[in-house]
Parts: sequence; structure tokens; C-alpha cells
Amino acid sequence: MLAAPMSTDSRDDNAGTFNRQGSLRRVIPPPEINSGNLFGRQNEDLNRIFKIYRQEYIILAEYKIIETEDIQGVYVIPSRENSLIWFGIIFVRNGPYKDGIFRFTVILDEKFPDCEHPKIVFQTKVIHPVIDPGTNEMNLLGGFPTWSKNEQHLWQVLKYIQWVFANIEASIPHSINKEACDMITKDKEAFGNKAQELVKESKEHLYDTPSTEDKHYIVFEKFNPDIHKKEKMFAFIQEKDQIEKRGYSWVLPHSFKPLERPLTPTSDNELKKDT
Repeated sequence: MLAAPMSTDSRDDNAGTFNRQGSLRRVIPPPEINSGNLFGRQNEDLNRIFKIYRQEYIILAEYKIIETEDIQGVYVIPSRENSLIWFGIIFVRNGPYKDGIFRFTVILDEKFPDCEHPKIVFQTKVIHPVIDPGTNEMNLLGGFPTWSKNEQHLWQVLKYIQWVFANIEASIPHSINKEACDMITKDKEAFGNKAQELVKESKEHLYDTPSTEDKHYIVFEKFNPDIHKKEKMFAFIQEKDQIEKRGYSWVLPHSFKPLERPLTPTSDNELKKDT
């Protein structure tokens, strides 16, 4: 869920596109089966349940892929109450918005993944060429002119968010905000000053009471030396690593197919039988 450099097959740095070459395997069953009623018209309840489980598996796989991409400075987590809503936050590390901390929400359509682009909506005001000044929604059409469930994935959207903040001038061709473009092209200093004002504002609201009671909402605590001592933090990290090592994932690394576990090692007794 955070970031590493994008692989060479993920995007063309000059073109600014974020389309992966080729496609990841889709969640079973195959698309041609999903196009109709798998269990027939007489079993509408089974069809409805099947669609729900299929959607949940795909969302699980999308999230697993995001974890393997490790997009630095960008954190997301699906809502505990509704997996179609994801809470996100970006720590901007360079550019006019350097040191900014901005919350955003990823909103997936009810028909996901059989739908158009997801929605990215920022919770606070951000003056940016690709962010609508009225709704705070990010325009994804510049980075993804078309959206195909077999080619585009949520990790690419997060990578795009990271890119547009680090490369504001390069994102102007994707623009929907004329005011932001005019400021950047005519008075970069004024734009930089305004951006830093918004950075300061974002930090002032960092510890605000959450707008939702959802337990997956990303919250921050002010530094407390009794809790955040280096020794305690290291102990927490080590304990977390041990838990992860004992856990099991139903999605193999670099795979997009849920319910695919590693092969069970052959036992000594089975080896003896074979010999």
C-alpha cells in the first residue's frame, strides 16, 4: 500500500501514461461466464450472492497488488463498513506541495470492476490542474483515457496521484482547473506560496476528530514519549512481523488470483511411497 519506483513496463515517463503492458489474470470465474446469469434465471438469489463474493475477491486481490507495489508516501485501506469506499492519505515529498499531508477517498462503483473509472475525492481544498475546484474530485481521464478492468488497476491510480503532486507542471495537459493552470504558467511564485498555505492548513487539521466512526479510518496521534519511545516502537514492529510470518494469504505475491495458496510440501511418507 505504499510505494516503490514503478517498473519499466508500468508507465512511459515521457508520455505520463500509467497503463501496464499486458494484463494481470482476473479473478475466477472468467469474464465470459460472468456476462450472464451463472445459475440461470430461476436462481436469482444464487446469482446475486455469487456477484457479491466475486466482487469481494477482486477487491481483495486489488488491495494485495497495492501492497506489493509499495507506493511510497501513499496509504490506503478499505472501509470496514463498505469495501467500495477506501480511505487514503498522501504525504507529498517534493514539488510545490512538499510536506503536505492530504486525505482523499477512493469511491468504487457498485458494479465494480464492471464499471468506469473509480472516483478520487480530496477532503480538503487542493489547488491543482487535475483537481476540480468545486468538488475536489481528481480528473483521471488524463492518465487513463479509457478504463478497462483487464488493463487498469487501483495501484496505478495511486501511482498517478503520487505523480501529479510531484510533477504538477507536467500534469497541465490533463488539466480541468483553469485557475490553477493560469497561476502555474503566469506566476509560479504565487502558486508556490498558495500551495504552501494549503500545506500548512492540511497539517493544522491532521488531528481533527474523524468525520466517521469507521474503525479503518486513518487517524494520527500527537507524539507521546511514553507511548512512542524508540524501544517500544521497535518492539511493536517486531511483534507485527512475527504475526505476519504466522499468517496466511489467499493471494500469492505478484498474482491476481484469490484462493491460490502455495503448493503443500510433499511429506516424507509420500516421498517414500514414490520411491
